[in-house]
Amino acid sequence: MTKPAAACETYQLADGVLALPGGFALLAQSRALICADAHLGYEDVMGGGAALPLWSTTEILASIALAARRHGAREIVFLGDAIHGAGLSAGAARAVRGALDALRAQAPVTLVAGNHEGRTRGVEVLGATVEACERDGWTLLHGDRPQPFAARTMIGHLHPSLHLGGELTAPAFLGSRVLVVVPALTPYSPGLDVLGETCLDALAPWGVERREVQVVVAGADRVYPFGALSALRGALCRPQAEGSAPSRRRVLRPSP
Repeated sequence: MTKPAAACETYQLADGVLALPGGFALLAQSRALICADAHLGYEDVMGGGAALPLWSTTEILASIALAARRHGAREIVFLGDAIHGAGLSAGAARAVRGALDALRAQAPVTLVAGNHEGRTRGVEVLGATVEACERDGWTLLHGDRPQPFAARTMIGHLHPSLHLGGELTAPAFLGSRVLVVVPALTPYSPGLDVLGETCLDALAPWGVERREVQVVVAGADRVYPFGALSALRGALCRPQAEGSAPSRRRVLRPSP
């Protein structure tokens, strides 16, 4: 589908891959719930170990648990950057481990390592992690190191979002036959503007055809298909006059 469709509860983003509200993806065959870039413990890392409340960690993990129950997940897969850094304080690390154990009581949890897990791959906080895994014919990895040789790949890392003007952004999936990019769960990142040139540059190493990429915005209770990225860019990006600086309509802004 290349044209925008009505808001819906789920949307088939690629073969066997459903985009869900909240920024989750679901592999239809295995019922694996996919999430990316939770950055658990962000407040602890940015506060230098100060006793800041881990409110985003609590909310994110509650949202994962709810999505897993609602969609009958048989597995939960984190696509890297589950934690914001390996150097969490002892208290924050205990809180994250306890919350992950609670998730494991619902379904098995697979943790793909990302760049924020660092050289130790987060083992001191997360326990065992993997560099990649295969599910339903898709290679699941973080995405900080492009591997275009995989036939079908699902990644996080890019934090894709649709910038709506001012400080407003909405997390967005990017999907094609060979690549799916899952939006970040963390509320602290405005994300990579899917309409910006930087986003196109980030997709290039994965061998995806630009005209095939679909944009689906993730709301709290619905997903909103916006159609083909190329058509969306054509509709919302002003043509650049010869000799002029790049510009965009006011309702959207490029990545800072």
